[in-house]
Amino acid sequence: MRLRNVKGARQALEESRYVIENPQQYFGNWNSLFGNDNPIRIEVGMGKGKFILEQAKNNPDVNFVGIEMFSSVLVRAVQKLEAEEEEIKNLYLLCLNAEALPLIFAPGEVDRIYLNFSDPWPKDRHAKRRLTSPQFMNRYRSILKDDGVVEFKTDNTDLFNYSLESIPQAGWKIAGYTTDLHSSDMAEGNVMTEYEERFVRHGNKICKLIAYR
Repeated sequence: MRLRNVKGARQALEESRYVIENPQQYFGNWNSLFGNDNPIRIEVGMGKGKFILEQAKNNPDVNFVGIEMFSSVLVRAVQKLEAEEEEIKNLYLLCLNAEALPLIFAPGEVDRIYLNFSDPWPKDRHAKRRLTSPQFMNRYRSILKDDGVVEFKTDNTDLFNYSLESIPQAGWKIAGYTTDLHSSDMAEGNVMTEYEERFVRHGNKICKLIAYR
C-alpha cells in the first residue's frame, strides 16, 4: 500500500522533544536519556502510536522506545503525544528502519520487543523483510537481555504460520501462542493497537505468540 506524504511531517519530527534524531549517540547508554535504570522495551513498527503510548502511561517504571520507519506515520504518534495534558517522560520515538537496531542498542540493553500487525510481505522473495524472519530474529537476539522476550500480534494467518516455523528455526523458543487472542488467557492485560480495534470490530481473530531466546 502506498503511503500518502504528510506535508511538514519531517519538520514536525525534528521539532518534537519526543523524537530522537541521532539515536546512535545513546548506544549502550539509553538509560542516561531516561535518567533512570528502568527496563527498556521497544515497539518495532509502532504505526500511529496508540499501543506504545498506552503502555508508557500504564507502566511509569518502564522506559519505552517506539520505532517507525515512515515519517508520515510517525508524525501521527507525535501529534498524539503532544496532545497529552501531561508530559510523557518514559517514551521516545525513532524514525528508523529496524535493520539498524544493532547499531542503536547495545547487547542486552533491551528487555522486551513488541511486534504488532507487521507488514506481512506476502511474496516469498520478500520473506527476509518480515519482522519475524530469521534475519530479524537475529537482530533482536543481539540487543535483548538473556531473559528478554518478543511479543508478536497479527491478524494475518499466513504470516503467523510462517512465524511459528521461522522463529524456532532462528534458535528461539515459543513460550505460548494463540490463534484467537481475545478468547484466550493471553488476553489479560492486552493493549490494542488502532489496527487491532478495527479488526476486532470486523470480527477478525487476532493471533499472538511470545518467544524467548
